This record gives sequence, structure tokens and C-alpha cells, in this order.
Amino acid sequence: MTKEFKKGDLEIVLATMNRDSLDFLIPMFPFCHFSEFPILIINQTTEKKLLVSDFTSVRIVNSFEKGLSKSRNLGLQKAHGQIILLTDDDEVFKEDFESTILEAHNNYPEAVSICFAIEDYKGFLFKKYPAKPKLQLNNLDIFSVLSIEISLKTKLLHQFNTKFDSDFGLGSSFLMGEEAIFLSELKKQQQNIIIVPTVIASHPAVSTDDKLNLEQRYYIQGAFLTRVAKNHYQKLIFLKLFFDLKQNRIQINQVYTALKSANRGKLAYLQINK
Repeated sequence: MTKEFKKGDLEIVLATMNRDSLDFLIPMFPFCHFSEFPILIINQTTEKKLLVSDFTSVRIVNSFEKGLSKSRNLGLQKAHGQIILLTDDDEVFKEDFESTILEAHNNYPEAVSICFAIEDYKGFLFKKYPAKPKLQLNNLDIFSVLSIEISLKTKLLHQFNTKFDSDFGLGSSFLMGEEAIFLSELKKQQQNIIIVPTVIASHPAVSTDDKLNLEQRYYIQGAFLTRVAKNHYQKLIFLKLFFDLKQNRIQINQVYTALKSANRGKLAYLQINK
């Protein structure tokens, strides 16, 4: 089989804020110098604090907007790579991450997006991944994907002009859910999204979800489920409650508060988008 993608075809599209030096890239690549890889940095900042690069392989876009989804969208727009990998500024890549991603995209040329596995700094997987590549993702699979697990074929992606919803994600009205919405839009367009459960990087274990209380989590869930499945909202919010109860994430006496918070999120989303 002819390999379509080769070394150099992968571009790392990295979201960060208020940087004035590239030094933060050094620990992200413990096995070589970061300049060996094509990197596009979207640096959300002010006009008084600009980031510049002395490396031809590292491109910088200083943006004066706020919000992670806006940063991701600008990265999609400005990327040059045939394959792009969405990343944060606190990841540490595995030595073989590039070959892992290229091999997967060569093996599954029909996939617009291939999602990989991430571990924490102690070497524990972020979540339960399938034991082998999964070629047909259901909504629950998509809803649990992290943005830093996502790689994309830009040629296929640009055909559908899919973007991150700027109402969701850090720095926006609803702090989570942007990656699931993005992948859901691709799935609605009959695009192939798969999971290859090979670890490509490590990342701090604490997530946005861990920092939120019950009311905040369900407020976002109400908005998210309205956005992705408005006609099935009731079914999905009760399914969410069922799993959270089963996993002891909430107690039975918190169900009313959770439902009330979810409804507030639903109404807030509908108000923003009326």
C-alpha cells in the first residue's frame, strides 16, 4: 500500500495564552528539539505581549480574541499541515507520537479524524479506551473525546467547513463540550471518526470537569445536550443522571438540583441562540 503521509506532513496546532517566549515548548519534546516538527501556535494575548519565533518550522499567530474554541478555529484556518494534531501547552509527547499518527492515517485513509490515547504524568490512562481500534463511534464515544486526543485530515475537514462552537470551551459561556460538538457535526455529515488507542502524549490529570461543582457541571450539560441533541434532551439528561448515580458522582438527594441546573443551562443556550 502506498503511504500518502510521511514525516513532515503532521502539523502540531497548539493553543496557549500570554506567551512571550518559546521556552514552554522545551519540556513538551523531551527527546529532541521542538523545531524538528512543524508547529503552529495560536497565542491569545495583548498587543503589548507578542510571541515571535526564530524557527522556520514554528509559526505564530498572536490573537487578541479570548476563548479556547476561537483559538482552535483560528488554528484550523491557518494550519498548513496535511494532518493536524490539536494540542495544549502542557502536554509531553511520546518519542514515537509522529510515526503513530502518520501510520494511523495511512492505515485509515477514509477517516477525517483519528483520536488517540492520553495518559497523565504518572503514566495512568486518562480514561478507559477500547482495546483495539474502534471504527464506528457512537455518541457516548464522541461525548467523551478530549480535544487533545484529536487529529484531523485537513483536506477532508475543509470540504465541510466544520468549526468549533465558540459558545463552548474555556473562556466562553459554557466551559466544556466543544470537542464533542465539533465531532458530532462531522458525524452528522457522515464523516468517519475513529479511535486508535495508542498513547501519544501525557497531560496533567486535573480536568476542567474536576474543578466544577455539581450545579456548574449540569448547567453546562444542559446547554451541551440542547446543542447536540435538542429533540432527545430529556432522554439524554436522565441517561447522564443514571450513569452519574451509578458511578457515585452524585447522590440521589442531588438529582433535583442537577435537573434544575441543567434546565438553566438549556434555557441560557436557547437565549443566546434565539
